[in-house]
Amino acid sequence: MGKIYYIMGKSASGKDKIYGLLSSDEKLNLKKMVLYTTRPIRHGEEDGKQYFFVDDQKLEEFRRENKLIEERAYNTIHGVWTYFTAEDGQVRLEQNNYIGIGTLESFKKLREYYGEAAVCPIYIEVEDGERLTRALIREKKQEIPKYEEMCRRFLADQSDFCEENIIEAGIKRRFENVVLEDCVQEITDFILG
Repeated sequence: MGKIYYIMGKSASGKDKIYGLLSSDEKLNLKKMVLYTTRPIRHGEEDGKQYFFVDDQKLEEFRRENKLIEERAYNTIHGVWTYFTAEDGQVRLEQNNYIGIGTLESFKKLREYYGEAAVCPIYIEVEDGERLTRALIREKKQEIPKYEEMCRRFLADQSDFCEENIIEAGIKRRFENVVLEDCVQEITDFILG
């Protein structure tokens, strides 16, 4: 039976970069578990790579067909953005190992759906000042920077990823992303271990 290695961490902790490096590492042979979102696509993102970018109508279609595994809606300054995982046939644990990315809440729902033994947490940590610096650099690169949303996410992550929630989710091991290459190697060793 395969596993889903699920990357989590606060915004600007390097999750997307780590996800990309691990998913392209041939020796790990991990299939991508791509989530869905109704938020606008960012500069440099591709539909079907980081997320499937869909509208509210598609979300409602999955909901009507009872194919939603989990969903999270965020009331942003730009409207409600929903992130979700759908039973769309992309995950076949009897055939492959997968890599996914999300939040503590989505991790817990996936673990309920697929079973505790199948969903393995990979929690990424970065010091808050460094995260804020990274987030600002990333936002400045956007065609239309959304600084208020960046700040909202930063503050929301402080409560979403509080120590109590991390412990309650059963996260025991953490990977510190100070030097990206070292962090990726530590995660790679963990997966191969």
